[in-house]
Amino acid sequence: MLERFSRRSFVTGATIAGVGILSGSAYEKNSEWKDGEQLLNEETFRYNVMNDMRSYRKIDSYANALSSSIQADVQIQNADRMQIEKLIVAVPIAKTMGSSAEDIRAYNDIVIKAIMAYPTRILGQFTVNPIDIKTASSEIKRCVDLGMVGMKLFNHVKVNHPSVFSVIEKFIDNRMIIHVHGESQIGVGGYRMKYDVQNNPAISVPEDFVDTAKRYPEAIFQYAHIGGGSDWEYACKSFVNTPNIYVDTGGSNNEERMIDFAVKHLGEDRVLFGCDSSFYQGVGKVLSSGITEAQKRKIFFDNYNRILKKSGNSIH
Repeated sequence: MLERFSRRSFVTGATIAGVGILSGSAYEKNSEWKDGEQLLNEETFRYNVMNDMRSYRKIDSYANALSSSIQADVQIQNADRMQIEKLIVAVPIAKTMGSSAEDIRAYNDIVIKAIMAYPTRILGQFTVNPIDIKTASSEIKRCVDLGMVGMKLFNHVKVNHPSVFSVIEKFIDNRMIIHVHGESQIGVGGYRMKYDVQNNPAISVPEDFVDTAKRYPEAIFQYAHIGGGSDWEYACKSFVNTPNIYVDTGGSNNEERMIDFAVKHLGEDRVLFGCDSSFYQGVGKVLSSGITEAQKRKIFFDNYNRILKKSGNSIH
């Protein structure tokens, strides 16, 4: 049975405007056009996106620790709305960041403050500057002792720089994930740009991740936000044969079949749900993907929880 469809009333009723949860191939398959109007079959017309969303447990593998308590409250409110059980938070990486020992400790103190404010909702990742190995070593011990569950590397040093090797070797026995910002700019006219003019030239590219991951096969790496604007197809293809590199789905970009592509190339166990503060897009791109229900459950919750289990921090 087909019914006339009002886009405005449907999006309003669905609550999650602009996410694209019911779009792309799944949407087109359940609709047709007649006399200039779009008709939906009854199943699609009666689809309740909020009920679908509530059926999945979720761990946001890429959340941001914000110094403003008002911003932090808003972030938790968005997580509540999206039924996100746990947020893995770290200080947002910026193009210009302080690098002194005092700066690094201050960044990690923001995370600690967030954990204290929401102890049942937030798990923390700390930041270190690998060039300052003395401070990095003391911060690894301090933050792990305080219950943090991962490390988000200061990205102004390439992940395959020798200084990073020293940090990995001091951290690796904790069996926790190492979260790193990378970049892979889309090329023009057949030329692939590794960096754009606004990026730190020391930011890591996929080949740098592969180099270090092969050097430390027992380490666990998270390539940040494939939805963050870079060439996610190139990144995923680069990591096919490096099983200790995971990707998170964070970022505001909603290219169709991003999730399907990542699962196809990396497998259902190496893709992690993440938002990077784009909560609606983060949830929507997984819900609207063409993968199976079991695969969605892995991405939303099970995959990251399996990583947490390695260090004794799994969620029950």
